[in-house]
Amino acid sequence: MHIVADENIPLLDAFFAPLGRITRLAGRQISHQDLTDADALLVRSVTRVDPQLLAGTPVRFVGTCTIGTDHLDLPGLAAAGVTVASAPGCNARGVVEYVLSCLLTLSERTGQDWRARRVGIVGVGEVGGRLAHTLTALGVECLLCDPPRAALGEAGFAPLDQLLTECDVISCHVPLTRTGADATWHLLDAGRLVALRPGAWLINSSRGPVIDNHALKAVLAQRPDLQVALDVWEQEPQVDCALLQRCALGTPHIAGYSLDGKLRGTEQIYRALCASLGQSAPLSLDSLAPEAGRAQLQFAAGTPAQWLLERSLRQVYDVRDDDARFRAAMLPLAGQSTAQAFDALRKGYPLRRECPEVEVRHSEGEDAAALLAAAGFRR
Repeated sequence: MHIVADENIPLLDAFFAPLGRITRLAGRQISHQDLTDADALLVRSVTRVDPQLLAGTPVRFVGTCTIGTDHLDLPGLAAAGVTVASAPGCNARGVVEYVLSCLLTLSERTGQDWRARRVGIVGVGEVGGRLAHTLTALGVECLLCDPPRAALGEAGFAPLDQLLTECDVISCHVPLTRTGADATWHLLDAGRLVALRPGAWLINSSRGPVIDNHALKAVLAQRPDLQVALDVWEQEPQVDCALLQRCALGTPHIAGYSLDGKLRGTEQIYRALCASLGQSAPLSLDSLAPEAGRAQLQFAAGTPAQWLLERSLRQVYDVRDDDARFRAAMLPLAGQSTAQAFDALRKGYPLRRECPEVEVRHSEGEDAAALLAAAGFRR
């Protein structure tokens, strides 16, 4: 078996070498010519896969080691008889920790207590649902919006326009869809951006075109009270540097880029490929996951519970680091192509583990223990 794969997939050899020969390529550069004798194609979110890419090739399995599938022509691939697998939920934990770090940073900059702000979560699937569960357990009031689930008769969801007028924070976690009643392309257009509450925080870690970036830039020019954190950009890897300068935080599509999230994605696609081949899947992360980055944190007696929580979260992931690297790479390229620098930041992304890989030791009682458990830490 010949497997063509995005070079940024971790543990690629460990999981897939027993199945056949592997060719590693940059995700954006995978072409039809690269697949002329390939049996399987493994990608991440930057590779557009459609029947034209695979036409006349022996590829009959496409796996994306990501939650999202908007880069795949699912109907076209199904019609072509290609088996497609994705990794739902693999990076949900990482995105939750990204949002928590954004909340901590915006709280610090504005002087507003992040746990006292009402958070509107747009899209309550694998990621949004995990975020809602975590924030609620941390004592944060959440208002949820998920029109497709509401249309199925599920209770507990509010209209998007209600979230915009009643919530202090809006966090987007929807797939990118361009047609139909529930299309998310420019879901937050000029009208809805103007409707954001005074002093609102807007976080987008879903897909860039969910927010009309041109309209957002215009609104931010008139609304300095708004605090915006963007991990995704409408024309990425091309970044609007003028918009970046108006954002409180900017990052290169890395919200879910924890090592643990990427490893789970690899494992899920490995299992899916084995299933498509009618084989068992003897390998697992239990034996292959690296120790690097796992840690223990020790806090002395008398440490306030919320300070302990916030410092533990920042020890695991601090969005300010990614924001600084992103600005340093992007802003000198204003008016030029940012594609190469954008992809280089993603390819060379530093080691990042998740809260469950960190043990926090303290003696601060049940309140601190409950907060740390809600955030996902081991004790």
